[in-house]
Amino acid sequence: MAERRRGALSLRELRAGPGLVTVLEDLSLAFAPGETVAILGRNGVGKTTLLETVMGLCPASSGSVELDGLAIRSWPVWRRARAGLALVPQQREVFPSLSVAENLDVAARGGEWTRQRAFDLFPRLAERQHHRGNELSGGEQQMLAIARALMGSPSVLLLDEPLEGLAPIIVRSLLQALRRLREESGMTMLLVEQHAEVALDFAARAVVLVRGRVAFDGRSCDLAGDPALMGRLLGVSGA
Repeated sequence: MAERRRGALSLRELRAGPGLVTVLEDLSLAFAPGETVAILGRNGVGKTTLLETVMGLCPASSGSVELDGLAIRSWPVWRRARAGLALVPQQREVFPSLSVAENLDVAARGGEWTRQRAFDLFPRLAERQHHRGNELSGGEQQMLAIARALMGSPSVLLLDEPLEGLAPIIVRSLLQALRRLREESGMTMLLVEQHAEVALDFAARAVVLVRGRVAFDGRSCDLAGDPALMGRLLGVSGA
């Protein structure tokens, strides 16, 4: 369990993409245990591909992926999940015909995360635990997608656009839960997010991708405080 709690992730000279298409170009990044990092960039620059390559859903043609010093690039998705990786996909992908409780139970791995702990993080799910996935609102489905990922007791949580299409009040609620999760769990969190200002406020470190390469890797406050750089890399002005 001590190894599972580390959550050190290292990518070296990674080239990856679906089929014959190369999206990530010789990308190298390292994430320390417990670090929260915002992954930013315009549409199509490789943010989702990065998370899916780490998770094993997108093939890497060269380079290395290491989790706590273990080379995992050749590992299947299920083995990466057992080693401590968890992905919250952009499409949420909750099981529509299963209840909230059943969605959580099928993902349980007998670790530190239980159904009750998930309900404690997201009380709304406790209220809706007997409703099927297709009976939930978009915000409730996102809560369920995050809670289901946590049921594997991961050391690294990969979040792909978790705030997309949600009302501001739901966004605030989700961010509050994610902040609590970060403080209480100590897990490594990589957040892909289009709302740059929100992501930079949430994560102390930011990585910006441009055409599959790292164009910025540094403190979020430095990026947020440079409107010209924000505009050049992201097409938005600083707050």
